[in-house]
Amino acid sequence: MISRRGLFAGGAATAAGALAAESSARAEPPAPARPQAQVPSPGRVEPFHGAHQAGVATTPQAHAVFLGFDLLPDTRREAIVRLLRLLTDDAARLTQGRPALADTEPELATNPARLTVTFGFGPGLFTAAGVGSPVAALPAFGTDRLEKRWSGGDLLVQVCADDAVTVAHAVRMIVKDARSFTRVRWTQRGFRSGTRRNLMGQLEGTVNPTDRLDRAVWIGQGPLRGGTTMVLRRIRMKLETWDAADRVAREFTIGRRLGTGAPLTGAAETDEPDYARKNHLGFPVISEYAHIRRAHVTDPALRLLRRPYNYDEGLTEKGGSDSGLLFASYQADLARQFVPVQRRLAEGDLLNEWVTTIGSAVFAIPPGCAPGGWIGEGLLT
Repeated sequence: MISRRGLFAGGAATAAGALAAESSARAEPPAPARPQAQVPSPGRVEPFHGAHQAGVATTPQAHAVFLGFDLLPDTRREAIVRLLRLLTDDAARLTQGRPALADTEPELATNPARLTVTFGFGPGLFTAAGVGSPVAALPAFGTDRLEKRWSGGDLLVQVCADDAVTVAHAVRMIVKDARSFTRVRWTQRGFRSGTRRNLMGQLEGTVNPTDRLDRAVWIGQGPLRGGTTMVLRRIRMKLETWDAADRVAREFTIGRRLGTGAPLTGAAETDEPDYARKNHLGFPVISEYAHIRRAHVTDPALRLLRRPYNYDEGLTEKGGSDSGLLFASYQADLARQFVPVQRRLAEGDLLNEWVTTIGSAVFAIPPGCAPGGWIGEGLLT
């Protein structure tokens, strides 16, 4: 039997030759030809190769799995390069509706459903490779209650698609091929709908940068040129106590209408909040501690590209909900963009009464690659 690693190391041509020889040696007649799988429509395929990795600026898909891996002990640059070549090959095939090499269920790969596979490198991967890391762990924030099982990681693989089976199959292929080099540290599964609402009823992504991503998201120089940075925060929501608050209190906490997403000073979601407006008592209509005011960034070049997903793990042993948000944030500069916003939120966001960050990880997202290349080659060679 030909192993997955043998297929990759020897190349497709060698594998094909071996398979042909094995077939010709069989005494029984060949099986009838199987019908070819239907070619996916172009609208359902996201490009894999290019200057940037897909899965960042891509319109968010319905399902996501975030995989955090730790490198096995004594895994160094040569082995890391082999791993990344292997996983890049998997991703390049699967995202285009083609099975990975030695895929035992190739039928599951024929519906790409806008599949994207995005890779990120944690500080530990750079240390193991003997390369200076362009990212560092985030500073401590006073409201965090981080759990080790949801934090850190040497390698991130973000898998997103509009079909849950497509995601599950891609995750299986990635984990199988990473097993010789890594162990899974955590798996975080998320979902979202076209309404962009989180489980508290809020609309997400209202102030995302919509243009000039080369300023806010993509890094313009240095070894990460064409890449970005990512922060993944697991935010648990206290939905039972949130439900107990009336609608006025909830909207006051956020600073927006829950129904329309409009700021309390506006009529439409896209209206600019008027932070100077006062009510008849002389108090700000949008509280100085409202979530949108604490998260507000005036300069579009410093805004975060938010790509969050909901998570719901059911009920806890005490009967409460284990639900919340997988907050994925992409930005060109962690220190200038993410950290100041998070500090303001930790210092005085009314929403802190109902949310707690229990997981946090930071990754460098390398640029994309050309056909025949692999993700990370500009950083590790």
